[in-house]
Amino acid sequence: MSQRASDLLTLTREGLYCPLGRFHVDPTRPVERALITHGHADHARAGHGTVLATPETLRIMAVRYGEDFCTTRQEARLGERMRIGDVTVFFAPAGHVLGSAQIAIERDGKRIVVSGDYKRAPDPTCLPFEVVPCDVFITEATFGLPVFRHPDTRGEVRKLIDSVTLFPERAHIVGAYALGKAQRVMALLREEGWDRPIHLHGAMEKLTELYKREGVPLGETPKVVAADRKSLHGAIVLCPPSSIQDVWSRKFPDPVTAFASGWMRVRARARQKGVELPLVISDHSDWPDLCRTILDTGAEEVWVTHGQEDALVHWCGTRGIRAKPLHLLGYGDDGEAEPDPGHDPRMEEASA
Repeated sequence: MSQRASDLLTLTREGLYCPLGRFHVDPTRPVERALITHGHADHARAGHGTVLATPETLRIMAVRYGEDFCTTRQEARLGERMRIGDVTVFFAPAGHVLGSAQIAIERDGKRIVVSGDYKRAPDPTCLPFEVVPCDVFITEATFGLPVFRHPDTRGEVRKLIDSVTLFPERAHIVGAYALGKAQRVMALLREEGWDRPIHLHGAMEKLTELYKREGVPLGETPKVVAADRKSLHGAIVLCPPSSIQDVWSRKFPDPVTAFASGWMRVRARARQKGVELPLVISDHSDWPDLCRTILDTGAEEVWVTHGQEDALVHWCGTRGIRAKPLHLLGYGDDGEAEPDPGHDPRMEEASA
């Protein structure tokens, strides 16, 4: 009898579950055994029994949640096949953030790939996305509408540097998510020739130091000290998005507020957040790359998760690919799901 996709993965209240392996993938509630695609808070939560993830993701979880974030942890080496129960699994690069991975689940010649979050654009802070041929591909759809076509990231970083050059008397306060986006912006600034210090809000410090220990060259990144804020003319300062309109940011000299996010493509969002300099920099695939990736995998069936599910399901249908929305709860754009500074992610509700 041929293996059915539903035998390999099914949907439960905790999220995707593999009954033949007795494990969940990115569960939204504490479970006995969890396989984690990456370290963002909507995918990686504390309180599980055993966690299997890439070494980098395990270290990220330890920084975010403390060393006791699970009972036992197990490292998944990229490409290494592991037998779990009656299935074989392996991890492959997803290109989303440091340590991010897709998870392939196999049995009797049938393969399902859970992409987690992913992007195809180059990123100096993590390994590039690797296409894994499969029968069923589970894709995110954060930017799953044809209107979303991300510009060249380097051009967006140049906009930031050019603004500093034009307004050397003003501090540039850049909102960026603490895991992945902030470090990518730093690395891109370095590649574009910015050799001055990049100042950090305290909420950015621990994860940035982790990236440096992992060998990502980010240069000098001092923590902002309250007493020095008024003197940071012409400086670039990275902070959580919630801080760009906070009292904290108003202490800088005539601050220019910027925000690095794929959502900055939507002008209404930029205006709503009071962003003076929108930077369209996303760690998710845009519409063309979502479609390209589905075709590249050769999947006969596609399951679409958290995002603009209906548009991508419809597109698959026009290509003769079976597709369905999963309507998973508890996931979202990594930025929307990120905890506020000072918030303990362990206190998140599953429905956050």
